[in-house]
Amino acid sequence: MTNKKNNDIKVQILKTIATLITTAFALVAGLAWNSAIQAIIKEFFHSDSAITGLVSYAIIVTVISVLVTVFLGRTLGKLGIEIDDD
Repeated sequence: MTNKKNNDIKVQILKTIATLITTAFALVAGLAWNSAIQAIIKEFFHSDSAITGLVSYAIIVTVISVLVTVFLGRTLGKLGIEIDDD
C-alpha cells in the first residue's frame, strides 16, 4: 500500500509541475499579446487621451477573451471533452 501511495504522490507532483509550467508559458504568451494589442491600438487610435486608449484596449481584450472562451468550449464539447473543475 505504501508503494501505491508513493506513486500517487509522484503522479500528483508531476501533474502539478506540468500545470505550473503550462501556466507560466500561457502567462508569457499573454504578456506578448498584451504588448502587441497595445501597440496596435496606439497605431490606429491616435488619441491624446490615455483613457480612450485604455478603454479601447479593455473592450478589445474582453471581446477577444469571450470569443476565444466560447469557441474553445464549443469545440471541446463537440469532441466530447469535459473541462475538469478541480
